[in-house]
Amino acid sequence: MNQAEINQLKTLKGKYCNSLSEYSRFITREVKIGDIPMGGNNPIRIQSMTTTDTMDTIGTVEQTIRMVEAGCEYVRITAPSIKEAQNLAEIKKELRRRGCKVPLVADIHFTPNAAEAAARIVEKVRVNPGNYIDKKKFQQLEYTEAEYQQELEKIRQRFTPLVNICKEYGTAMRIGTNHGSLSDRIMSQYGDTPLGMVESALEFVRICEDLRYFDLVISMKSSNPKVMVQAYRLLVEKMVAEGMNYPLHLGVTEAGDGEDGRIKSAVGIGTLLEDGLGDTIRVSLTEEPEFEAPVAIALANRYKFRVAGVENNKDSLISETRNPKSEIPYSPYGYKKHKTHEVVNVGGHNVPRVMIDISGENLKDPSILADLGYNYSAMLDKFNMSEQTADFAFLGNNLPSFNFPGNLKLVYNYTTWRNLDDQSNAHPLFRVEEFLTAEVKDETLNFVEGNIHSFTDSFIHSLKNNVVLVLTTESGHGMAEQRRVYFNLLEQKIDIPVILKRTYSEKAPLTVDQFQLYASTDIGALLVDGFGDGLWLGADGISNKVINSTAFGILQATRTRISKTEYISCPSCGRTLFDLQETTQLIRNRTDHLKGIKIGIMGCIVNGPGEMADADYGYVGTGPGVITLYKEKEVVKRNVPSEKAVDELIHLIKENGDWVEPIIIEHLG
Repeated sequence: MNQAEINQLKTLKGKYCNSLSEYSRFITREVKIGDIPMGGNNPIRIQSMTTTDTMDTIGTVEQTIRMVEAGCEYVRITAPSIKEAQNLAEIKKELRRRGCKVPLVADIHFTPNAAEAAARIVEKVRVNPGNYIDKKKFQQLEYTEAEYQQELEKIRQRFTPLVNICKEYGTAMRIGTNHGSLSDRIMSQYGDTPLGMVESALEFVRICEDLRYFDLVISMKSSNPKVMVQAYRLLVEKMVAEGMNYPLHLGVTEAGDGEDGRIKSAVGIGTLLEDGLGDTIRVSLTEEPEFEAPVAIALANRYKFRVAGVENNKDSLISETRNPKSEIPYSPYGYKKHKTHEVVNVGGHNVPRVMIDISGENLKDPSILADLGYNYSAMLDKFNMSEQTADFAFLGNNLPSFNFPGNLKLVYNYTTWRNLDDQSNAHPLFRVEEFLTAEVKDETLNFVEGNIHSFTDSFIHSLKNNVVLVLTTESGHGMAEQRRVYFNLLEQKIDIPVILKRTYSEKAPLTVDQFQLYASTDIGALLVDGFGDGLWLGADGISNKVINSTAFGILQATRTRISKTEYISCPSCGRTLFDLQETTQLIRNRTDHLKGIKIGIMGCIVNGPGEMADADYGYVGTGPGVITLYKEKEVVKRNVPSEKAVDELIHLIKENGDWVEPIIIEHLG
């Protein structure tokens, strides 16, 4: 550990990142993994995991090469038993023959002998402390202090041979905790908590340090982004307290596929990257592994040239002297919604609201509202609502020539609103200067748009019970700037509701993927900490349909507003016992109307029952061609033939009273 790292640890005592107000990367110990070091001042590294059978040497080699071409700097391969571990030598040999020098990582669960064989072959091994020696049978155990120490001694004895082999061969190791595979011992001692995840890993880390082995990387993965974020933060604080600074491998496990998988991954990974945490990324999608790397690269690239510094305004009440970096006015290790008072249907106990700008659309055509979740039937002259309907539409200075649905409230610029003949479902949006001088205001709901520099004494004293703040930012590190505003609201005991607004006007138009990843990072990072009563997203060249689905996707991923079925779906690997992508799509097609139901779809039992422990129903591969179905943590049906398993899952949902028939909307006219 160099002097800069030592100084950082001294500064960080009691905190989880260098700064909450400006970008500053947490500098970790450099760990060499083949020819590509991780941590220190190295770039954020990209990795993924093969989905082939590890015994299929050529198939694994060819998939690995495709992954490297897509941007992977490390490739992980499962080794569920010693025969797969030994075959890693053949895979590595063929890769090197083809000129591919990518460092290989062996993924180990349950089998120490496989880990010990693999550590002599590959550049890095990953072990899961929840199932490497301990077991998970969902049993509640009780220990005396002496008995608990005896259990730790058993782990030390069984784990030491692997550590010694890694030292001898120069092999790095990832100690990778999964929320879903915490052992019964850890669960009994710490509960199903981020602290349990952290202690599960640190037990192994302490053994490594006692043995003078430091080539470690640590991860804290969960399918719930909130839990994942809290666990990594707590890990850093605990590491700092013990003088450690190991590199962090970031990932949301079982994120799913498509838009949902990308948004969920970005909420978890992006939140930590914003605070300067993270040395390597794996995005876990239920897709081909070469599709994961571009998503991880897009997340990492935002921080390539990110430099420390946030503009300060001497006239603003928010400054480093009022809001020192050493103070965190809320707990970053557990979720608690920031309390606000209710203004109409914003704030208070209401779910976060969605506002979308339609001022540039054809306001003579009611079909434009389909992008906001309102499908117009010309024959019936009425709107059908989907589960994802925006709550507010911003019209700027433009007036529509048709009647909007009653649930969709209209927002106009103040000067236009003031001159409306009918203001019954319309509300004004003020600039701060307008609001301070306006003689006429809405009696029920006024939106006031401002940024960090708006918080002068006169503005704070003008805030009334019928005001909702629309919080904007133009900072490159806008999440931290908006968070600083929240710190000030907490300090001043101001409880007005806040709509988080982010508009992305880049030199080059964003792709849909980029927009979803950036917005999920910037807004998701605030929502997971309990900040935000609504969101308003926008981007040049991005359709309102994508903006609306992204907004609801972020709320779903942060579990602050549930509007659809949630799928906890693993990304597939060589252990997978059925076609995950095909099966996930089949289950989606049958169940995607079940709002609020969580369904876990797991390729094997390694993390399955645990990682989907908070799912309502589970579909887990437990053998070739057979599936086990779960209701929450309990096995309901074993050895169901895979060709009947989806029907049996539907039957199980119906049996438990959670099934509703899908609504068929006829397109008339």
